[in-house]
Amino acid sequence: MIKIYNTFSGTVEPFAPGEGNTVRMYVCGITPYDVCHLGHARCYVAFDIIRRVLKAEGYNVRFVQNFTDVDDKIIARAREKGQTTTEIARQNIDDFFNKMDALGIQRAEVYPRVTEHIPDIQNLIRRLIEIKAAYVLGGDVYYSIKAFPQYGKLSKRPLEEMQAGARVDVNKDKHDPLDFALWKAAKPEDPPEALWDSPWGRGRPGWHIECSVMALKHLGPKFDIHGGGLDLIFPHHENEIAQSEAATGAPFARVWIHNGFVTVNKEKMSKSLGNFFSLSDIFERFHPAVVRYMLLTVHYRSPLNFSEDLLQQSREARANLMDTIARATFLIRKQSRVMESADKPAPEEFVTTQKAVEEFREALRDDFNTPEALGVLHQLAGQLEKEFSGNQVQIGSVRCILDGLKEMSHLLGLDLFSFMQSLFISPEVTELSNRREEARGRKDWKEADRLRQAILEHGYTVEDTPQGPRLLPRAGS
Repeated sequence: MIKIYNTFSGTVEPFAPGEGNTVRMYVCGITPYDVCHLGHARCYVAFDIIRRVLKAEGYNVRFVQNFTDVDDKIIARAREKGQTTTEIARQNIDDFFNKMDALGIQRAEVYPRVTEHIPDIQNLIRRLIEIKAAYVLGGDVYYSIKAFPQYGKLSKRPLEEMQAGARVDVNKDKHDPLDFALWKAAKPEDPPEALWDSPWGRGRPGWHIECSVMALKHLGPKFDIHGGGLDLIFPHHENEIAQSEAATGAPFARVWIHNGFVTVNKEKMSKSLGNFFSLSDIFERFHPAVVRYMLLTVHYRSPLNFSEDLLQQSREARANLMDTIARATFLIRKQSRVMESADKPAPEEFVTTQKAVEEFREALRDDFNTPEALGVLHQLAGQLEKEFSGNQVQIGSVRCILDGLKEMSHLLGLDLFSFMQSLFISPEVTELSNRREEARGRKDWKEADRLRQAILEHGYTVEDTPQGPRLLPRAGS
């Protein structure tokens, strides 16, 4: 039984889909005005794990993640760069897919965009005006929080505190300071591609209405899981609930999941503080798989205090796991021909492996506890080390443990059994490749070239790919 911390209830609850065997899941996507950063990686790796665990437990998952491709920030960036908002959004969406693919994040079933849903957005706004949950003010349309007495039920904050901390639209004629824009009237400086005709005049959608429309259209009301970063609880998710439930008369989402912040020296990562790290910058020095491993070392709801030391530790831990797997697979290749009779695992090793796999799965069932799951994985890798370091090697036991590790690796998306390992490359060549990557990270091109030549002398060539180096047998070797 999967248990999930539900932000709405403030407790860890047993989870089951509301209808049938399909989990309907919506996660707030990026506003593509800039390249992806570590905060994006934190969020989408967390929900990738959640999705993988749900699927591993036998559920079908319909995963929807939006792009807010029209927004004040996109307009400002387009003006700054002398480009259209369409071009800015496209470039940064391309960057998003490039970085998320490199991190091993499985793609959603649907990636809806705001600009593709303008008629749907206008229809929902009309409905809110009809039931007097929204009002027109000039060319703007505002949602009236007084029309929804339960406003604040997700964040559980008093109105005075919400009014003090809200990102609200400045308009002295609003009925309440917390009322938020559903439709924004066009400004003279707005680019034409970011404006649409409407019953209230030419303009564009407000931020919050977009996710309500896209979630309801692609998943329907009372879907199973709504997720996003901790900073979205208020006002974004609070506003989504208010406008969606007022319009439909039904609950919006059953379970709310939020991932913790990325901090640097215990301060939230942000451009204004100068502690912002793009994924492009990080990937220049560390393989994306190392970044993914690092993110899994901290529970998704806890703050992740980022540092280069943490990345270095993750690189070493991952390298040790891959080295153990490489040596085990090399041993199997070397000895299996002469030890066919030992192809079955010893009973105790079979039991140990099955117990470890179940402990691993149980950790992930318990609110997706990746640090605990990683601990179990490392324990089983230690058992593998013991198996092939003794005087008498049980090939069947080694295979059994490797199969357990492979299952764990796949569920965490760690790719510990990469193409490199499938070729049974020796630990010496693997070590040379790791050292070459470190040299490239330091921009020590002379040392990287020397190590490339050393790898060549061992019978392999290096192919550098966006996902990292691949070792291929040299022609004729």
